[in-house]
Amino acid sequence: MTQSKGARQAWRLLAGMALALIVAAPHAEEPAPPADSNWLSYNGTADGQRYALPAQITPANAGQLAEHCRIKLDDAGSFHTGLVQLDGVLYLTTAQDTIALDASNCTQRWRHHYKPEQPEVFPVNRGVAYANGKLFRGTSDGRLLAIDATTGKTIWQQQVGDPLQGEFFSAAPIVWQGLLIIGSAGSDWGVRGRIMAYDQANGREIWRFNTIPRGKEPGAETWHERGTARYGGGGSWTHYSIDMSTGEVFVPVGNPAPDILPGHRPGANLYTDSMLVLDARTGALKWYHQIVSNDGHDLDLGAAPMLYHDSGGHPIAAIGSKNGHLYGVNRETQKRVFDTPIARIENEGVQATTAGLRTCPGVLGGVEWNGPAFDVKNKAILVGVVDWCSTITPKPQKDFIPGQFMLGGTWKMDDESYGWVHSVDPDNGKIRWSYKADGPVVAGVTPTAGGVVFSGDMAGNFFALDSASGQVLYKTQTGGAVAGGVISYALGGTQYVAATSGNVSRATFGGSGVPTVILYKLGGKGEGRLVSNASPADSSSTATGSSIYSKVCSACHGSGGEGGVGPSLKGLSKRQDLNKTIEWIKNPSSKMPKLYPSPLDEALVKAVAAHVQTF
Repeated sequence: MTQSKGARQAWRLLAGMALALIVAAPHAEEPAPPADSNWLSYNGTADGQRYALPAQITPANAGQLAEHCRIKLDDAGSFHTGLVQLDGVLYLTTAQDTIALDASNCTQRWRHHYKPEQPEVFPVNRGVAYANGKLFRGTSDGRLLAIDATTGKTIWQQQVGDPLQGEFFSAAPIVWQGLLIIGSAGSDWGVRGRIMAYDQANGREIWRFNTIPRGKEPGAETWHERGTARYGGGGSWTHYSIDMSTGEVFVPVGNPAPDILPGHRPGANLYTDSMLVLDARTGALKWYHQIVSNDGHDLDLGAAPMLYHDSGGHPIAAIGSKNGHLYGVNRETQKRVFDTPIARIENEGVQATTAGLRTCPGVLGGVEWNGPAFDVKNKAILVGVVDWCSTITPKPQKDFIPGQFMLGGTWKMDDESYGWVHSVDPDNGKIRWSYKADGPVVAGVTPTAGGVVFSGDMAGNFFALDSASGQVLYKTQTGGAVAGGVISYALGGTQYVAATSGNVSRATFGGSGVPTVILYKLGGKGEGRLVSNASPADSSSTATGSSIYSKVCSACHGSGGEGGVGPSLKGLSKRQDLNKTIEWIKNPSSKMPKLYPSPLDEALVKAVAAHVQTF
C-alpha cells in the first residue's frame, strides 16, 4: 500500500510534533520546578503538622541528593533550634545568638548576640517565632526579646522570669493575633511553671496560666501536700500548637518536681505531664488531658501536640510523650482514640526504690522536643522517638533551694541507645512501618508532598525515607549530632532541605560536632561549599573558660558546678590539680562526651579546666 506525498508530509509533521511534546514534557524523575514556599514557624504551620509542599524531591530521585553548602555558627554548645524560612531567609538560634542566613547559599546576613544579664540557668534555645517583621525568642536568664527581622537589631527586651529561681525560656514561642505565647521552663529546678501571653508590640503581659495550681485554683486539690505545689515543676520547654478555627492553644507541660520522688508530692499533681488547651485570647483553661499522674520517672510531655482530622472528619490531637507512647485524643469528646507504644516499655508506673529501678524509656527517652508530624500525601502520622532505658534511684530530697536542681535522686542511662521513625495510621494508631535509626531521633521529622520524609539522628546521620514504605532513599554523615530542625522549602525553582548538625548539650545524649547548618538539594556529588563568613561570639582566641563551661558543661554539672545529671565539681581543686583536670577533659569516661580535639581545642580545654578549678 502506498501513501500520497501529502499524507507522508502530514505523518512527518505529526511525528515531529509528538517528538517535541516528549522532549518538552518533564521527565518522570525530573518534576516541574516548584513554586517558592516558606516555613513560617517551628513546625511549619500553627497546627504542628510539619508538612512541606515542594515535590521536586521524590523517591525516584532522592538518591541524587547532595550537600549544597554548610556554615559553622559556633565553636560548641547545645544546638536544638528549629528553623524558620521566610522569603529566602533562614532564622535560627543558639543559646545566646539569633542568626539570619541566606536560604539558598548559607551566607550569613546578620547575627544578633545577647549578652546574659544574669547567670544562665540552662544554655539552650529552640528557636524563634515570626510576626509582622519581628522575631521573638526567650533567653536562658529569663528574658524575652523582640528583634527586627531585617536588620537584627533589638526592638524591645523584657525580663519575664527569675533565673535565680531556676526560670528560663528555651521554647520557641508561638504567635497569634498580636499575642506572643510562651511558657517558663525549669521543672528540674523546682520552678512553678506558667504559660504567658505578651503584646507583640512592647512585651507587656496580657495573661498567664499557672501550670501548678495553688489556693483556690482548679486542680490545687491534686497536690495533697499543698506545700509541694510551691516548687511543683510543670515547666514548658519546647513549642505549642494553635487551632486557628477555635482560637485554642495546645500546650505540652513538663514533669513535676522532684523528678523521681513521687512520694514527696502525693496526688495527681495537675497539670504536670499534661496537654493543656487554653483560650488563646484570655488564657482560660478549656480542657486538659493528663498523660501520667504523680510521675516518678521524669516523663514530661515535651513536644507540641499535632492537630489533624481523621478520615471521619473528627478533630484529633496527636501527642508524643517521653513515656514512649503516641496518643490520639478526640478534641471534641476529649477521649483517647488510640494509645500506641512506640518504644520499649518496661516497669511503666512502678515506683522506684533505693535499690534502683530499670525503666524504659529512660529519663532521656521517648518523644523529646520534636513531636508528631502529618503526612498528608499518605494520610499517616510520622513520629521520631528515642529508645533508651535507664536505671533510676531515688533519694531523700532537701527542700527547694532556689536555682539548684531538684531531681530527687539519680539515674544512669543504658550503654545502648537508638531511635525510630514510625509511620502510624491516624484513625486507629496502628504502626504501618518503622525505621530504626543509628542514634536517638530528637530532630524534626518532615514529610513532603513528593513522598519523601526527612530527619536525622544523634549519631550524626541525615536521612531521607520513602514516606509510603520507610525505605531508606538517602543517608549521609553530617559530622555532628542532628538535634534540631530539619525543614524543606523551595526557592527559585529548587527544593532545598535545611538541617542542623552539631550538638553538645546533655552529655548522656552523646552529642558531637559544632553547631552547623547544612543545605541539601538534588544534583552533584561530594561535599558542598563551606561558608566561613560567620562570626561566632566565642572563638579559641577570645572564649573564656566560663563561657565554654556554660555552653558545654553546665547542663549536666550545674551552672555553678553544684552537680545534677553529672557529678558535683565543687572543691575539685582539692581533689586534683589543673593538669589532671585537663587530662580528665581530654580523655573522659564513657559517661562524658568526647570534646577534644573537637569542638574544644588545646586552648579551650585549658580555659575550661582552669574555670572548673575555681568551684
